[in-house]
Amino acid sequence: MVFKRLLGAMGVGGPSVDTVLDGGDGGVVLPGGTLSGQVHLEGGSAAVEIEHIALELLARVEAEHEEGESEGTVAFDRFVVGGGFRLGEGERRSVPFRVTVPWETPVTELYGQPLGIVLGVRTELAVASARDKGDLDPLTVAPLPVQEAVLEAFGQLGFGFRSADLEYGHIGGTGQRLPFYQEIELTPAPAYAHAMNEIELTFLASPAGVEVVLEADKRGGLLSPGHDALTRFTVAHGDVTVRDWAAEVDGWVRQLVEHREAYGSHASYGHDAPYGTHHDHYGHHDKHGAGGPGVGTAVAAGAAGLAVGVAGGMVAAEVVDEIGDFFEGDDDGDDGGDED
Repeated sequence: MVFKRLLGAMGVGGPSVDTVLDGGDGGVVLPGGTLSGQVHLEGGSAAVEIEHIALELLARVEAEHEEGESEGTVAFDRFVVGGGFRLGEGERRSVPFRVTVPWETPVTELYGQPLGIVLGVRTELAVASARDKGDLDPLTVAPLPVQEAVLEAFGQLGFGFRSADLEYGHIGGTGQRLPFYQEIELTPAPAYAHAMNEIELTFLASPAGVEVVLEADKRGGLLSPGHDALTRFTVAHGDVTVRDWAAEVDGWVRQLVEHREAYGSHASYGHDAPYGTHHDHYGHHDKHGAGGPGVGTAVAAGAAGLAVGVAGGMVAAEVVDEIGDFFEGDDDGDDGGDED
C-alpha cells in the first residue's frame, strides 16, 4: 500500500513523490535490519531544486498523564536518503535507499498475523526551503529469531496472546534507547492461572542480544492484595539454537511467581511511574478484567508455539481501523500532536 501524493506545501504544479518499500506490501523488516526501497519523484510544471529527501519512522504510541491517557504519533528515527539535485519539469527520477532500523523497533506481526502495533514510514521532500511530508507507508516488523523463540516457548507452555501496545516512557534499569517500549500481554498458562492475571513481555534488542523484561500481575488472596512482580533476563542472539527455550522461559515464570515482593520499587516503569503501576492498554481496556470486544483474541498454544488466532475477526478489524486512522490522520501532514 503506497500513497502517491502531490506535495501541497509546494503549491499547485509541484512535484509528486511515491515511496515503495522492498519486500512487498508493508516492507517487512527485522529489528536492527535493513529497510530498502525506492523514492519515485515526478517533476511538476516547473523545474525545482531538491534539497533533501528524508525518511521518518513513525509509531502510534499511548501516553499516560495527569488528565488520563491519550494516543499520538512519535517519530523514532530519521534518515536523509538523497537530495542536492535538480528535478526538471515532468522529469521522473527514482532514488534508491537502504537504511538500518533501530534494534528496539517494535514487532508488528507474529507468524504473519498482526499484533495491533501501528508503524509507518513517512517521506519528507525539501524543495527551496519548503518541506512537505508527502508520502506515508505502513511498516511491518517481524520478530528476531530470539524473540520468536521466546514467544514460541510461552505458547508451548500454554500462555496465550491478549494484546500488544506501545507505551511512551522508559523502563528504568534497562538499556532502553527509544522514547517508548512495547508491551505484549499474555494470558497465563493453566499451571500459573492461580498466581497471576497476565504477563507483560517487553523485548529490548541490541546488537549483542535481547533484554527480556517480564512483569506478572499477581492475583491477591483472600487476605492479601494483588501486586506485580518484575524481572529481567538477557539472552544473546546466538543462544537461539543452543537453549531449551521452554525450560528457560518456564524458569523465568517460576521466578516471577516465587518473588512475591514488588521488583524495582525505586525504578521507573513507563512514563515516570513506579513499577507495578497499571495502565489501560490497546483499545482502552482494563488489563485486569476480561476485556471488551476485540480484546479476547486468543492465541492457540501447542506444538506450533504462540500462533495468533483471531476470534470472530474482531482484532483484525481493530488493526485495520487503527492503520486507517493512522494514515488518514497524517495525510495532511498532521502528526498527532507529538511532533512539530
